[in-house]
Formats: sequence, C-alpha cells, structure tokens
Amino acid sequence: MFNSVDELLSILKLEQLELNLYRGQSPQVGWQRVFGGQVVSQSLVAATHTVNSQFHVHSLHGNFILPGDPTIPIIYEVERLRDGHSFITRRITAIQHGQAIFSMSASYQKEEQGYEHQLPMPTGIPTPDTLPNEEEFRTKIVPLMPPEIRSYFARMRPLDIRPVDPTRYELKSGHEPYFNCWFKTVAPLPDDPAIHRAVLAYASDFTLLDSSLVAHGRSVVERSMQAASLDHAVWFHRSFRADEWLLYAQDSPSAMGARGFSRGLIYKQDGTLVASVAQEGLIRRRDDRL
Repeated sequence: MFNSVDELLSILKLEQLELNLYRGQSPQVGWQRVFGGQVVSQSLVAATHTVNSQFHVHSLHGNFILPGDPTIPIIYEVERLRDGHSFITRRITAIQHGQAIFSMSASYQKEEQGYEHQLPMPTGIPTPDTLPNEEEFRTKIVPLMPPEIRSYFARMRPLDIRPVDPTRYELKSGHEPYFNCWFKTVAPLPDDPAIHRAVLAYASDFTLLDSSLVAHGRSVVERSMQAASLDHAVWFHRSFRADEWLLYAQDSPSAMGARGFSRGLIYKQDGTLVASVAQEGLIRRRDDRL
C-alpha cells in the first residue's frame, strides 16, 4: 500500500518544460478518463511552483471542460495575473490534444492575523478507529455491494477512506443527502505543507459528487449513471496534515436539471475546520440523456 502513496507523490511531481509551463503524468490504472482530483491537484502544484514560498494558497476555483485522456501527459500553462504585497493570483490551463480540458484560478496570501471563527464539527460522528479499516471494509462490506461498486473499492488507493455509514453503498433510496467519511493517506507524507494542500485537493473530489446521489440510492460508479464534475472549489482555512485523520462532512442542498450541488467541510480530529469545498456535477441516467 505504500507504493500507492509513492505513486500519488510521483504524479504531483511535475516536469518543468519552460517558464510557466509544466507537464504531468497520469497513473496507469485502467481508468477511461483522468480523475478530476488529479487535474485539480496538479494544477495547484503547477501554480505553486510560480509563487514565492512566503505565500500559501487560500482558495482555488476550477471548471472541468473536457474529459482527460490518461494515456498521454497533461500540459499545465500558468498565467501570472497578479503579484501583490498580500495576495498573488494565478490562472492555470490544463491542455491535451491541443485543447483545454480544465481551467482553474488560484489565490495565494501572505500569512497575517485577523478575526477568526469557525462552525463546530458535527457531533455524534464515530471516530475513525471504530470504523472498518481498509482490509475489513474490503472483506466485510465490499462483497455486499453491487458488482460495479465492488470493483471500484477493491482497488488499492493512496487514501484510507472510512465512510461513517457504509450502508450508503448498498444503493437503497431513502437516505438524507448527507455523507460523512474520514480520510488520510495510507502512509506518511513529506513535511512540505504545499504537498499536504495538494493531497487534500486531490482527495476533495473523491466522494463529493456521490453525496448528491445519496438521497436517490445511486452512485457515480454505476454503469447506468453518467456522472462528471462540472466545477470544483476549495478554500484552505488552517494548517493540517493529510496523513492524519480528517473528517469530510458533506451535504447536497440541491439536485435538479441533471446537476447535483454538493458542499463539504473538512475537520481535523480535534474539531479544527481546515478547508471548505463546493462542487456541482452532472448526474444523469444514461437512458435519460437527451
């Protein structure tokens, strides 16, 4: 399992081709398209390479334009929109086959003191050590899932994701549109805070779109569903480590017009709110396509 984290770190290590131009690779795991969290995290890494180390990313906003091709590299072009005394702004375009597949803006801020508050972590959430670990999840819960869900969770992943309510994946309707899970990498990460932010950006796309389907007893990995992230935003509030347990508290306020809107708050185990996420995605039954 340590190899999966090494692979994640390797895809976050971009090759610089020229000033403001970088090349990223995709893991060869048989996926038909590039995972959205990969493009978000690699775009963030590309932008961070162009920023003074005194500045740290506080927000990113991205739009998915075309599906990514995992068989060829992705070129990341960074545009330096602003270099101010307190804030830096970058625009990143991910390119394949001569076309933009993803566009993102990222804002960086030099650390400063100011007003502070946060919403408390949800109460009554089981701690991750009381939930099935990856091995137990695969042996006890995965066999109860539909075949397509089963094959997805059978893969070795760089993240240990522990759903608070694993019965959500039995694909039964009647669930409220809330979904909570704990996650962290399955092995330690380097101490560089930029890597931990990139890993959180990567992880933030894993379950968020699915949370909009909870109420309908469906999942994005079903063959009968056509699902894709349309946009994605992350706000980084406080420092954290992505190799320590983080609670991803998600809800979906609305779904209509074949689009599901989802939000997420990410907390450390001590209740510190470290990031917020929002996303709208396509959620359409394939036989409903116009």
